[in-house]
Amino acid sequence: MTTTEWARVPQADDAELRGSDAEIPRPASERVDADLVDRVRRRLAELDSVITPAVVADAVRREAGGVLGDTEVLYALRLLRDELVGAGPLEGLLRQPDVTDVLVTGAGEVWVDRGGGLSRASARFADEHAVRRLAHRLAAAAGRRLDDAQPFVDAWLPAGLGIGDVRLHAVIPPIAAGGTCLSLRVLRPAVHDLATLTAMGTFSAEVEGLLRALIEARLAFVIVGGTGSGKSTLLGALLSIVSASERVVCVEDAGELRPRHPHFVSLVARQANVEGAGGVTLRDLVRQALRMRPDRLVVGEVRGPEICDLLAAFNTGHDGGSGTMHANSPGEVPARMEALAALGGLDRPALHSQLAAAVQVVLHMARGPAGSRRLESIGLLLREGDQVRVVDAWRRDGEPAAGHVALRRLLHGRGVRTPW
Repeated sequence: MTTTEWARVPQADDAELRGSDAEIPRPASERVDADLVDRVRRRLAELDSVITPAVVADAVRREAGGVLGDTEVLYALRLLRDELVGAGPLEGLLRQPDVTDVLVTGAGEVWVDRGGGLSRASARFADEHAVRRLAHRLAAAAGRRLDDAQPFVDAWLPAGLGIGDVRLHAVIPPIAAGGTCLSLRVLRPAVHDLATLTAMGTFSAEVEGLLRALIEARLAFVIVGGTGSGKSTLLGALLSIVSASERVVCVEDAGELRPRHPHFVSLVARQANVEGAGGVTLRDLVRQALRMRPDRLVVGEVRGPEICDLLAAFNTGHDGGSGTMHANSPGEVPARMEALAALGGLDRPALHSQLAAAVQVVLHMARGPAGSRRLESIGLLLREGDQVRVVDAWRRDGEPAAGHVALRRLLHGRGVRTPW
């Protein structure tokens, strides 16, 4: 079946074709199999009429020779729905509000992360071909190639699929030796406020007061941590307490940040199409954001050469900027920024010189027991000679923090008093 023929089939009324999410038992007979589903799919692709559940049911009975009962027809319809609509057998998982990641490493190997680590899911595929067909369909929906010449894809799925903001990564054989691998990450809007995070145990009430002081003093900060540690959640909460008289312009790969702020402007990057044209990078957006009169410039995740433009902006009057970055500890931040700045043509001495004047604070988030997210430390970026290093100003474990006095002095120097 060609890509054009395949695209015609989802013209069905998706809501009807999805039907109930209740599990339909597999028929005892073997008359409903992958071959029957494939024949029905081809028959539907040849029709000129709109595909409806009644049309699909009729096609199922015709291809099966009219010998199927109601249960078998319903089961065949469910198989077709999984083949043709949304994310197939993974859609139910992606729609669950607590799911952050769905991973497929084989027909019977579906794993899900609900915030407490990976666990095996009940969803199954008929065989390896079913996994690969879903990978091809999702890649096509995102406007990307996935074939022997381009055996991997990284893209955002379109909103038209109805499963929210989902990032797709797929690898097919022979690159994936064990079979097609799918990785789907669901982006949930970060909407918790500081009071909620305090109640959840992310930090204490005393630290909440310190975080509010950081925002009031307009200190530039970066939030670091591993994947799923709560960096974006904390950033969204902090942006929510920015004064309503300030304009916040945020640059992201995806529109994940949605703080409760009356003047929040979101700019979202765009990947190039299959011809390699039309891409808009984070660096492009940082430059555009600077022309939009931002009081606070935010980069949802610093991950490339846009760090050069961001540091330049922070050094030219744009106080109070912020962003997140993948790093396992605060001490790794200078080295991580060196690597990113090199991509933009900024050498090490220039990077440290700009960094020392541009960013003052590093907040470190980490995942605790049972998947909880916690603020582990608050550090200061201090210049020592030609280098910048991070000095702890507060630690969750209560150990002495050498930068405690320096942070308090910095806040007081900006006219912000705190009992901390």
